[in-house]
Amino acid sequence: MLYHRIYPIIGSALWLASIALMVQLRGFSAANSRRPLREGKVQGFTERTLILLDVNTRSPKKTLNENFLSLQLDPSVIHDGWLDFLSSKRLVTLARGLAPAYLRFGGKRTDFLQFHNLKNLAKHRGGPGPDYYLKNYEDDIVRSDIALDKQKGCKLANHPDIMLELQREKAAQMQLVLLKEQTSNIYSNITITARSLDKLYNFADCAGLHLVFGLNALHRNPDNSWNGSSALSLLKYSAGKKYNISWELGNEPNSYRAMVGRTLNGSQLAQDYLKLRTQLQSVRYYNRANLYGPNIGRPRKNAVLLLDGFMKTAGSAVDAVTWQHYYIDGRVAKVADFMKTRLLDTLTEQISKVLKVVKTYAPGKKVWLGGVGPAWAGGTNNLSDTYAAGFLWLNTLGMSAMQGIDVVIRHSFFDYGYNHLVDQNFNPLPDYWLSLLFKKLVGPRVLAVHVAGLQRKPHPGRVIRDKLRIYAHCTNFQNHSYVRGSITLYIINLHRSRKKIKLAGTLRNKTVHQYLLQPHGTEGLQAKSVQLNGEPLVMVDDETFPDLKPKTLRAGRTIVMPPMAIGFYVVKNVNAYACRYR
Repeated sequence: MLYHRIYPIIGSALWLASIALMVQLRGFSAANSRRPLREGKVQGFTERTLILLDVNTRSPKKTLNENFLSLQLDPSVIHDGWLDFLSSKRLVTLARGLAPAYLRFGGKRTDFLQFHNLKNLAKHRGGPGPDYYLKNYEDDIVRSDIALDKQKGCKLANHPDIMLELQREKAAQMQLVLLKEQTSNIYSNITITARSLDKLYNFADCAGLHLVFGLNALHRNPDNSWNGSSALSLLKYSAGKKYNISWELGNEPNSYRAMVGRTLNGSQLAQDYLKLRTQLQSVRYYNRANLYGPNIGRPRKNAVLLLDGFMKTAGSAVDAVTWQHYYIDGRVAKVADFMKTRLLDTLTEQISKVLKVVKTYAPGKKVWLGGVGPAWAGGTNNLSDTYAAGFLWLNTLGMSAMQGIDVVIRHSFFDYGYNHLVDQNFNPLPDYWLSLLFKKLVGPRVLAVHVAGLQRKPHPGRVIRDKLRIYAHCTNFQNHSYVRGSITLYIINLHRSRKKIKLAGTLRNKTVHQYLLQPHGTEGLQAKSVQLNGEPLVMVDDETFPDLKPKTLRAGRTIVMPPMAIGFYVVKNVNAYACRYR
């Protein structure tokens, strides 16, 4: 239970009135330790709404994986040709900005992936290049591969503009095919060759990401047991290269009936994972490799039953339990949907369902949100790739952290569709900049927030929705701009009016660094570029990030959150006991 502490404060009448209100709301804080801030406004008090905020600095509520915010790359990059461009200096620089992290190579096409130990001759590539330029295009790829092979260590390339333009034409053609597959739920097979695997691993290794490779679970024998022959060939090749890889098997096995007309229950999937664990142990280099799964989809009835059956038998075989969550159907989403608090809150219920099953069979087992994005069906153009999607993304990180989800994997870093962090011109989108700030400022220790403020009484049967959400962590230890003991707050304001937040208790009279992220340009919430404290964020060049300069708020100053905005606030020199030591 959390307790509000009232400190003797001499100030304005508004401040005294707020303290009196804080006393009345003491019982409110215990529930708040489990949920984000609930805040409302009394009619006529819009501009006088004052939130009092304190943080429990004695001990962390949860401690997360240092790779908490991680990334996904869909196997579609083989189909549309982008795999050949993962050596781009700019793309590697952008990925490196989000390290350390896991890079999950997986998605719907995981279960249509076959490994062949070929050296990637042009005729083995998935998908055609632009017809008119096909020969020159393929020749350019081969020449690029030869040049990369001559490099030692991390292999990076500067691709000519004309080569990238041709690739974008190819990818645009293939995107129509890929999106059609996504909506029809009918997928074509993909071959990953030895050369393709080399390129994938080079990208992850250069960027400081740990590769988690998804193996095909639908490669099955006549008796419906898993056929691991392709997987074993891939394991042996990777071991020969000494590639440091973790593994998983399948993607959303609860959806196999809709995809291929095949049903796989939890017990059978558990046997498949035990077989894979045995295979890993048979390959000396991977006998202690990590294995994650079962990667169920949203935990509705069938998915929960599958997870239950899996955990009974194979709960001890996996190093973390994985599942996925996508908020809305990308084919019908509207900008207003991304700000509905009811939609934001669906994640809490889903997390609770998964944690309940895991705790029943494997108490203490880590749980990962192994794939999450704003929308399924490839996302929505000019929506899930804009500033508006940041409300869902940051809330996902905050809610997951509060409930102890160890890792959250964003679908996707770079991909077809509209859920990605980086577009096909290699430009960072709003959710990339949000993720970069999160990585730089937010550490793995989660702190409990104490809040109080003006709140209207609910009418009978009417629910007050959370439109102001505040989360707190110890500041990232790796950020040497701040001494240990500092605290990072991240705040989402979904109100159409500004909100004022007064720091109290241990946070009172401390200097604060503000990182306010707002849309840049005339598109408003649907902007694809952002500004930090009023300055547009753009890459300086292919290898240089802009300076992420904070705005200093003097000690004791009230934090003012603009309407429909996202902000990170580092409270300096708190000397919080929970944040002083590793």
